[in-house]
Amino acid sequence: MGRILLIGECMVEFSPKGDGGYKLGFAGDTFNTAWYLRHLLPTDWTVQYFTNIGDDQLSVDMLNFMKQSEIDTTHVKILKGMNAGLYVISLDKGERSFSYWRSTSAARTLADDPIRLANATQDLDCVFFSGITLAILPENARDRLLQRMAQLRSSGVLVVFDPNIRKRLWNNDDETCHWISRAYAVANVALPSFADEVEMFGDLDVVGAAERIREAGADEIVVKNGGDACYFQTANASGLVLPHESVVVVDTTGAGDSFNAGYIASKMMGATPSISVQRANDLAAKVIAEYGALVAVEDRNQQAKSVEASRSYAEMITKLRHQHSIKRKPSP
Repeated sequence: MGRILLIGECMVEFSPKGDGGYKLGFAGDTFNTAWYLRHLLPTDWTVQYFTNIGDDQLSVDMLNFMKQSEIDTTHVKILKGMNAGLYVISLDKGERSFSYWRSTSAARTLADDPIRLANATQDLDCVFFSGITLAILPENARDRLLQRMAQLRSSGVLVVFDPNIRKRLWNNDDETCHWISRAYAVANVALPSFADEVEMFGDLDVVGAAERIREAGADEIVVKNGGDACYFQTANASGLVLPHESVVVVDTTGAGDSFNAGYIASKMMGATPSISVQRANDLAAKVIAEYGALVAVEDRNQQAKSVEASRSYAEMITKLRHQHSIKRKPSP
């Protein structure tokens, strides 16, 4: 048993249904990860979400959806006169783009109260936040959140961070790199996407990205890489894990979020990094084959069996990584 807290913004989502219409739902990067974690982790684990929402009807519906999804809403605060953010997904051959309405989102104030933040983060096994969590906050609240994450890490809590860079949420690239790097410094585990790291930090390859993030302070890094092999690096191991060869991509919304959940759940259950990456790949492959950020997944008993069954496969994948060359960043 254990307790994991996810910090961020849940939004109202309008996603394509495939027939020209749109489906109303609730999603957001950290919330998506919470939703999948609740399906993956044993029932004796508590999955909690920390955010602020409004008192409008959509916020009420959102809160009810969280509760129906068996996510603990103890630390979801309702603010009178405010509302939930909203976004619409547009698709082009499976690749998504977003239109946002979030300027009055209550979640922007989630780290304003240091006492509430401290109380919510007591007695945790794991805490998860993202670059979007940081981006929507004012600067003093970002600093407050990162200071608390550093305290949690030093006390033995597993701090997991996904930079999930959305450039439109930041003022400029320098600001983005500053705060993302600061987040890497307080996280045990970093789950970046290679395309984001290339664009913002200029990394030449997945190994170079992982090494830079490790130098920033993270202990364990998994570089997600779209349809190419993921790369993981820890103090004791590193390697490539190959993706699924034949996946029909319908909608990539939620791919990284579900990957995060698959990795965290497997890690918390004691799986090795290579097995955890493979399990994360399995889940993400299922998610991108359907519409929307949240798709049905197998029950927890089947998940446990799958983790065990993937051990021999993951060992084989680790051996195969030697057949794939990776360019290393040249020495200065």
